[in-house]
Amino acid sequence: MEERLKVGVITSPHGIRGEVKVYPTTDEPKRFKRLKQVLLDTGGEMTAVEIEGVKFFKNMVILKLKGLDTPEEAAKYRRKELYVERRDAVTLRKDEYFIADLIGLQVEDEEGSVLGTLTDVIVTGANDVYVVTLSEGSPYGEAGREVLLPAIKQCVRQVLPEEEKMVVHVMEGLIQP
Repeated sequence: MEERLKVGVITSPHGIRGEVKVYPTTDEPKRFKRLKQVLLDTGGEMTAVEIEGVKFFKNMVILKLKGLDTPEEAAKYRRKELYVERRDAVTLRKDEYFIADLIGLQVEDEEGSVLGTLTDVIVTGANDVYVVTLSEGSPYGEAGREVLLPAIKQCVRQVLPEEEKMVVHVMEGLIQP
């Protein structure tokens, strides 16, 4: 399991005090109010940076990070990702998982046949959609082909991160040959 979870991406400087606009990659942007620090991926290393202020504007989070005091300093971090340690992550409810913990799971059907590997999660308004890249020998198609599975109880039967697998019910007509 990932020890660090991505919570946002810096998009641009904001204002004249060195604040940055952050596109949140978390379901709960308000979580930034409770954070004391974030880990800034500077490209070569992760740097812990203290949060001095948090505001919200439309779908963005405006952060004042300690040590960034001018728009020019803030501009250096455009497109840099922000992370938190797993211990600082939000508490999940039953049957909720961090996307980082789902990516890479082996996906099997209820009979034990391997479909492939979960390679991406598409977040939609209704329910998430899992992107599964079919593996060699999959009974569902050519290796490397991507299939989409809705993240609904009728389809996803078990998620077993500790076993690095997911068991799904392949509903009739869901995967086209």
